[in-house]
Amino acid sequence: MSENKTDNKKVRDDEIDLLDLFRNLGKALGRLGIAMSRAFLITSVFLLKRWLPLGLSIVLGIAVSYVLKTTSESFYTSDMILKSNAVSTSELISYINRLHTYSLEGNATAVSGAIALNSGESSNILDVSAFWIIDQSKDGIPDYIDYKSNHDVYDTNNIRMQDRLDVRVKIRSPQELAKVRDGIIQFIESDSLFQRKNRVRLRQNVEMLTRLNYDILQLDSLQKVKYFEETRNMQPKTGGQMIFLQEQKTQLVYTDIYDLYEKKQYMESNHELYKTIVTVLSDFSLPARRDNGAWYYGIKVIPLFFLITLILLLLLANRKKLEEVYKKY
Repeated sequence: MSENKTDNKKVRDDEIDLLDLFRNLGKALGRLGIAMSRAFLITSVFLLKRWLPLGLSIVLGIAVSYVLKTTSESFYTSDMILKSNAVSTSELISYINRLHTYSLEGNATAVSGAIALNSGESSNILDVSAFWIIDQSKDGIPDYIDYKSNHDVYDTNNIRMQDRLDVRVKIRSPQELAKVRDGIIQFIESDSLFQRKNRVRLRQNVEMLTRLNYDILQLDSLQKVKYFEETRNMQPKTGGQMIFLQEQKTQLVYTDIYDLYEKKQYMESNHELYKTIVTVLSDFSLPARRDNGAWYYGIKVIPLFFLITLILLLLLANRKKLEEVYKKY
């Protein structure tokens, strides 16, 4: 009996502790809600009382953004989609991003030598970068370009497309985009390792086409033999009746022949259309407007001016407390 009483007492104590925990948690959440509401109210009143200087900071930010737009040199961006025929996309992206490294280093001479432009033309190029194209849901359709290079390589649903890439150029004069495109293509096609890989690929394509043609002829001959044997085995007997001595299987050969023809057609189109190391799927387009317009500067300048003004207003509103702290310490 004493043990049962002890157990019952422990259960009641646990229930009381759990109730106290929920009560304390509820009180804490209530205090947090009141504190957040009070902070929101104080912040709203503070901003409303000082709407004039804050509004002027926004106007000043807009004005500075417009001045920066009119005084800064214009630049444009455009994208080109390349199909990689002979090398892996990762190799090609790494190779093209050499130009990005040259641009970051300000090495106009290296850029000029790489893409065969004179110094005046290469000075117009601010950056050349290559990026992965992402296919969402693995449906074979390109969905977006990974400009920030933050795609999770372990994501099995949204994958990097392995047969194409994006090349983005930042340039001062968009009229030079055609020369830049030709220079980038020449830069890729002139690599000796890429050239050897492409020659091997084309030779292997020819060998595969030869083998496919041979197999098609063999199956076609087999089809004729089977048809002859099946026809011969269907001999009319007495009474004009027909006796089938074996099952017709000629139709099975048709399927194999059609499969080989599909492979052959794919190999032929691939061999004829994609003979070079890369193929341009989508060329650079002439930009409709400059990239560094008023909005380009405004999204940086306006919040900065607003934040500086807000900090100054907070310091002025609490200057007496700050003075007391300064004198105390």
